[in-house]
Amino acid sequence: MDPRRFVLLDRDGTIIVEKHHLSDPRDVELLTGAAAGLRALAELGLGLVVVTNQSVIGRGILSIGGLGAVHDRMIAQLGAHGVRLDGIYFCPHRPDDGCPCRKPGTALVKQAAEDLGFEAAESFVIGDADSDVGLGHALGATTVLVRTGHGAEALARGCRADHVVADLDEAASLIADLVRKQP
Repeated sequence: MDPRRFVLLDRDGTIIVEKHHLSDPRDVELLTGAAAGLRALAELGLGLVVVTNQSVIGRGILSIGGLGAVHDRMIAQLGAHGVRLDGIYFCPHRPDDGCPCRKPGTALVKQAAEDLGFEAAESFVIGDADSDVGLGHALGATTVLVRTGHGAEALARGCRADHVVADLDEAASLIADLVRKQP
């Protein structure tokens, strides 16, 4: 296993602006502070992996190729800020399909950990939804709920993350402090 730790990131409402059933690459818009936060995490030596539920495929709204175009747009926008992702893993299924890859299921992260050689339990999971926090808990990872996207609503519903922050930029500062405190 790679001794490098990884950050597992939700996409919509965490990195990019939440848009209901996003299907047009032209609608991809980075959240304020997202690129700076991701750059700071990478500068700590952490790997960056996006783990995202994309039921737009299972619902027939978007093809896998269309999803690739959306991701290419996000990657280009992040790249313009000096950010490189180590991978993007997505679940194409609808919520009622009961698949093990849909967050909070852990199958996508297990695949990423195998592909990239990291220990999932040593990761940080950042997202704006109960399913992101649930994923982190299922892995035994450190969970960070951002208040962007649906984060404030999840918090109001009683979502119990290890840490709650305003956005990815603040998440990066928190994780930097946590990493420095560890032996």
